[in-house]
Amino acid sequence: MSAALRPWLALVKFEHSLFALPFALVSAWLAARGLPEPRVLALVCLCAVAARTSAMAFNRWLDRELDAANPRTRARELPRGVIAPRAALTLAGGAGLVFVAGAWALNPLCGWLALPVLAVLLGYSATKRFTVAAHFVLGLALALAPLGAWVAVRGSLAGDLGPPLALALAVLTWVAGFDLIYACQDAGFDRARGLRSIPARYGLASALRLSALLHAVTLAALVVFARRAGLGWIFGVTLAGVAGLLLWQHALVSPRDLSRVDVAFFTLNGWVSVGVFGGVVLDLALLGGG
Repeated sequence: MSAALRPWLALVKFEHSLFALPFALVSAWLAARGLPEPRVLALVCLCAVAARTSAMAFNRWLDRELDAANPRTRARELPRGVIAPRAALTLAGGAGLVFVAGAWALNPLCGWLALPVLAVLLGYSATKRFTVAAHFVLGLALALAPLGAWVAVRGSLAGDLGPPLALALAVLTWVAGFDLIYACQDAGFDRARGLRSIPARYGLASALRLSALLHAVTLAALVVFARRAGLGWIFGVTLAGVAGLLLWQHALVSPRDLSRVDVAFFTLNGWVSVGVFGGVVLDLALLGGG
C-alpha cells in the first residue's frame, strides 16, 4: 500500500466497509435470486463504499476538535495534522458526488433517493450533540444499504418488500447494539462535554443491557427475513453461528472491563456481516432459496 494513501484509508476506516457492504450484497443477491447483473453489482459496491467514505470523512471533519480533546481519539489523522480539515471535507464531498452519480447510473428511483439517503448519512455525525438516539440514527444509516441495493436490482418498490425490510431492521438493531458497546468507552468524556449518548446518560450497565436486547431483536428480524425470503437450512445454520457470535461479543465486555471492546466491535461484527452474506449466497446457490 502506498504510504501516501494509507492515512486516507485510515481516516475513513476503509476496512469497516465490511459492516455495511455484505448486507447490501445480500439484498442484491436476493432481489436477483442469484448473482446480480455484473454492471449492477459493480455499481452497488461503488455506491456502498462511496456513501460510507463520504459519511466517515464528514464525521472526522465535524468531530475534529472533539477528537483532539479525547485521549482515545487524539491520534486520529486530523488531530495529528496528517490530513488537513479542508482535504477531509473535500473527500466527503467528492465521495458524496460519486455516490449520487452511481445511484443515477443504476436507475432513476435510486437517483432520486440518493440525496435524502446522503442527508441521513451525513446528518448522523451531528446527532450526538442533541439526542441520545444517535446510536439508532447510525443504525438507520447502515440499514439503508440493503434497501438501496434492493431498489438497485429491482428498479422499483413494487412487489413483496418483506425481505429487505426485515433485513434492514436486523441491520438497524445490530448496528445500534454494537455502537452502544463502542460508546461505553467514551461515556465519561461525552458526559463532561455535554454530548448525548445512552452510556453517558444512563450508565454502562444499562447501555450493555439495551445492546443485548437490540441484538435479540436482530436475531428475531433475521428469522423473519429468512422466512419471508424462503431461505432453507443452510441459512438456518448460518443464523445459529450469528447467534453464537453475538453472544460471544457480549461475553467479552462488562461495565467493569471494556478492554476487549475492539475484538467485540471489529472482529466479531465483521464475521457477522460476512457470515450472513455467505449463508444467503450458499442457500440460494445450493437450495434455490428453500
